[in-house]
Amino acid sequence: MYHFFAQHENIHQEYIDIVGSDVNHLKNVLRLTVGDNILISSGDNVDYTCCISQIDNDYVRADIIQTDCVGRELPVKVYLFQGLPKSDKMELIIQKMTELGAYEIVPVSMKRCVVKLDNKKSKSKVERWNTISQSAAKQSKRSIIPVVTDVMTFKDAVQYAKKLDVKLLPYECAQGMDYTRQMVESVKEGQSVGIFIGPEGGFDLEELSYAESAGWNVITLGKRILRTETAGMMLMSVLMYNFEK
Repeated sequence: MYHFFAQHENIHQEYIDIVGSDVNHLKNVLRLTVGDNILISSGDNVDYTCCISQIDNDYVRADIIQTDCVGRELPVKVYLFQGLPKSDKMELIIQKMTELGAYEIVPVSMKRCVVKLDNKKSKSKVERWNTISQSAAKQSKRSIIPVVTDVMTFKDAVQYAKKLDVKLLPYECAQGMDYTRQMVESVKEGQSVGIFIGPEGGFDLEELSYAESAGWNVITLGKRILRTETAGMMLMSVLMYNFEK
């Protein structure tokens, strides 16, 4: 069943209107017709099974068959703070973290980042990254679309994370899987969790010290060194396994 998102103003008691670019995609790419069933999400963890009842030039109307108020989201909100990686690795990270259940993704400019973005490039990248998040959310049938925020400095990201309940920072020189297990198992339903991943060059020692003083728990992910595009996915997978019902 194909998956779409709809704004609240287009969700009515008995039907939902799909508008914008999805209309052309539904009509001319997917070639759906009246009578076809589709899945529509509201973006706040409510899903609707619907049947297309009308196709117009500007909108597609679908009658609501069933409402699922439980949704498909994890009972924890995971925020990924990702040091900017080289090449197109950020696109892969956003796609896979969205599939795994991340709630929000924060790109972070750090001392050892090879990539340096000016304001114009940063804005263009963030737009592209949010498009990838939306596409991955549809593909994986998420009930929400994870937001990719504007690029933050390291200190701004640390300040932004102050609101989070649990903050995990994997570091290649950390030791002791028992502490990692303890921290992961301490996460409770309803909490928010931050994962902070450094770029290819890792964390600068001053950054590490600043993060620790702000309440980030430095953990290990094992004896092997994981690439920046792997580390966040590994930890996200563990959290998903623990909380998926």
